[in-house]
Amino acid sequence: MNQPIELSLEQQFSIRSFANQVQQMSHEEAQDFLVQLYEHMVVREATYKELLKHQWGLDSGFTMA
Repeated sequence: MNQPIELSLEQQFSIRSFANQVQQMSHEEAQDFLVQLYEHMVVREATYKELLKHQWGLDSGFTMA
């Protein structure tokens, strides 16, 4: 996994569009938006972890002695 991930043209465009939107925000708006974005990232990570635990059968209540 040492190779950088190549983004599609659509993803690159989306990033450029996002950057343009952020540049139009005031400093306070950008700060508020950044906090919201971080919260969404944390929720997404927790969701992925729960989904993986479920998929791998680690949420069945089984405990090792």
